[in-house]
Amino acid sequence: MKQIGILGGTFNPPHTGHLLIANEVRYALQLDEVWLMPTAVAPHKIATGDASAEQRLQMVKLAVDEVEGLRASSFEIERGGVSFTYDTMSQLIQNETDVHFHFIIGGDMIDQLPTWYRIEDLLEMVTFIGVKRPGADNASAIPVQLVETPQLDLSSTLIRQRFVEGGTVQLLIPPAVEAYIREERLYGSSTS
Repeated sequence: MKQIGILGGTFNPPHTGHLLIANEVRYALQLDEVWLMPTAVAPHKIATGDASAEQRLQMVKLAVDEVEGLRASSFEIERGGVSFTYDTMSQLIQNETDVHFHFIIGGDMIDQLPTWYRIEDLLEMVTFIGVKRPGADNASAIPVQLVETPQLDLSSTLIRQRFVEGGTVQLLIPPAVEAYIREERLYGSSTS
């Protein structure tokens, strides 16, 4: 049975921190792949900025293009609507009968798990993987396998702000993602 990690998010835009987490969890747990899955509409987080779902997916594809074991998944965007983890994982499990899924969340989300839609059913379907974050309370009544990864204090908000200010994003996002953002003039960027 294949072991696949799912890292969902708005990826508005995807950055080095997302890639680092996906790669480190894949390595630590010896997963076959980690799929980065942009949400169509996230129930816990409203996507800000001016990148469409299709543009966010394209940026994820560019970000993972040359990273072994990471893959962009269009599953939630193709399905559309609000992205509840239960609905996504139910459909994925029906489609991928030879896969065990590991759902990756940040340490800041662990204490919110009890509020997730159909969490008890989700626990029967997937293994939750929590990425430890400094200052986050990683304790939970919900069983979560914790993985330590190198820490980067990096956010998509910071990167969008850098584009607005005309600052550098070098090393914060892959060069292909930066080129795409400038080409599409996302986040107030210019073509230079």
